Order: sequence, then structure tokens, then C-alpha cells
Amino acid sequence: MDLVEVTEGGTRFFVSRQDPALPFPPANSPVFYNPRMELNRDATVLLLTVLRPRDYLDAMGASGARGLRVAGEVGIPVTINDRSERAVDLIRHNVEMSGLEIEVTCQDANVLMSGRRFDAVDLDPFGTPAPFVDSAVRSAGNYLFVTATDTAPLCGAHLPAGMRRYFSRPRNTEYHAEVGLRTLLGFVVREVIRYDRGVEPLFCYAHEHFHRLHLRIRNGAAAADRTLARIGYVMQCPTCLYRTEETGMLPAPADCPLCGAGLVAVGPLWTGRINDDQTLAAMQETLPSVKAGTVPRLSRLVSTCRQELDTSSHYDYHVVARSLRVSPASIESVIERLRSLGYRASRAHYSGTALKTDAPLPVLQEVISGG
Repeated sequence: MDLVEVTEGGTRFFVSRQDPALPFPPANSPVFYNPRMELNRDATVLLLTVLRPRDYLDAMGASGARGLRVAGEVGIPVTINDRSERAVDLIRHNVEMSGLEIEVTCQDANVLMSGRRFDAVDLDPFGTPAPFVDSAVRSAGNYLFVTATDTAPLCGAHLPAGMRRYFSRPRNTEYHAEVGLRTLLGFVVREVIRYDRGVEPLFCYAHEHFHRLHLRIRNGAAAADRTLARIGYVMQCPTCLYRTEETGMLPAPADCPLCGAGLVAVGPLWTGRINDDQTLAAMQETLPSVKAGTVPRLSRLVSTCRQELDTSSHYDYHVVARSLRVSPASIESVIERLRSLGYRASRAHYSGTALKTDAPLPVLQEVISGG
């Protein structure tokens, strides 16, 4: 295998050489490594520096980049696993070169997680994590981290695949990034509560081609019941921009109060907060001491997540303006105007044109139109 050395954060390791002329070079490498996921790995290192779990499983290690960084930069016991013998050979080479004490295993991830417990379990598959979540839930002591890169099924663009994998009916709306993130979280939650355990979201976000969850697991039926209470739906009007959200296992039929059309249920998905402000504040405080290549982007991400409202959808500022046939003021001006009227309003972390607010749609339309 032709190897090249790369550096992320404070860690050096080897990856298989990629052909940059290919449409997606990582997929054609002997052992997978995606440099575009550096922000994802930086965020995990930062969060683990704050949380300090007893031990950590990188269940699908590939080159071992994530586990190597956690071991070297966070300094907690790490197990890196992959079912590919070729990947495990590379992981062992990287571990040997690093001088770190890391356990390396070569097993099917579901088999490993079904037989062992780890304080923090991290799923970072190529594509959907759905086939691995159940065993990960049983393996995770206090923390469960999940990445999904199959954004089209999660966001409703590939509806049959989304329904098969996540037992939800997402809808390809202008707030599809939010739908995808909350559909993934809703799916993981439904797997967790089956074991009389609950979930507290710590740091969940959508970025480019992936969704990422960082969750704390709470034990007990009461925690499971609190978690179940956050499962619900976004009720979207199919003909106008109106939407609302409701909690519950099944959506109640309802009509749009603005145009009378029957509302379409998007979900089930997670409603409520997706980030813990105390955790994000600690991450912001710790960030200057963490060596990471994406510090400016990571800092903006954490800062925006702290300010973001916990609504389960957003209004696209440009879509609303086009529907009104107006050229609006800046999005910041609209947010400030809504706040001056007594409503909550914020931007969203995944889109520069996303506007979250608890203002009724007619109020938002009046503000955007300059009224």
C-alpha cells in the first residue's frame, strides 16, 4: 500500500495515497480517509477534552485517524476497531509509529459492541449508521456519538431509503438540513428508549455532507419517558410557507390556518433542543488550548449553535422574500426587528439564509416586506 503522512491537530499518521483526479478520491482508496471530515474530528477531540469519559471506542476506525487523535490529544484509553484486515494493518502501523498505547481490534462492529461496554462509543460509518445503532446503544455507558453521511435519505430527497433506514417520512423542504439532523436523532432516540434509557443532546449539528450527534445517555425509565416526550412532527403546509410542530407518537390531522390546505406530517423526528449550552460554553472556553486545523470554523459553529433557537424548522430568508416579491433588508436587520417586536429570532448553524423564529408567519412576512 502506498502511504502518505498527514497531520491533523497535534497528531501525525499515515493514510493510503489518493488519486485527486477521481470524483471522490477517498472511496477509491484501499483504506478510507476523508480529509473533509477534519472539522468533524476536531469537534470530537474538543468535546472529549471537556467530557473526559473513562474510555472510548472508535468502532469503524479505517485509517485510525479519529481514535489516534483522541488517544494522543485527549489522553484517554482508546480502542480502535475495523472489520477490514487491511485497515487494521494500517491502524497498527499508525499506532506503532505514534508510540501510543491503543487497543486495536479486527471485528465486525456489531459483534464487538454486542459483547463489550465502553464509556463512549463513536459510530462514523461510510453512509448510514442505522445497522449499527442498536448494538452501539447497548455498548455505550454514558456517551454515544453518531455520524451519518447519507444526507439525501435523511433529508427526504431519497424518500424510500429514508423510510427504510430511519422509519420516518422526511420531506425535502427548504429546511431539509434541520429535518435530516432531527430525523437521525429521532431514530437514535427510538433505539435508546427501548432499553429504558434516555438521551440528552450535547452537541448536534449538520455540516456540508454529514450530520453529527454527540449524546449523553441517561439510565432509567423516567429518563426514557422524558426522551420519548420529545418525539414529534413538523406539520408543513404543502401550498404555502406555514409550518408548526407538535409532539406525540402520531400526528393529528390539521389544516393550515392561513390557506386551508391539509398539513403534511414530517417525521417522526426529535423536537426540542439539540445542544446543551453548558457543554458548548465549556467547549468555547477550552478551544484556545486545543490544536486543530479548523479552529476558526469550529469556533463559528459552536458560537452559532449557542445562539440558535431550538425550533425544529427554519424559514429560508430568500424563499420568504421571493414569495413576497420584495428585496428585503439584511437578515441581521430582520432578526433585530423581530426581537424588537418581542419575538425570539436567530440564525441557524448550517445555512447563511436560515432564519429561526417563534414569530407567526404573517409577522415574519410583514417584517421581511418592510412593514
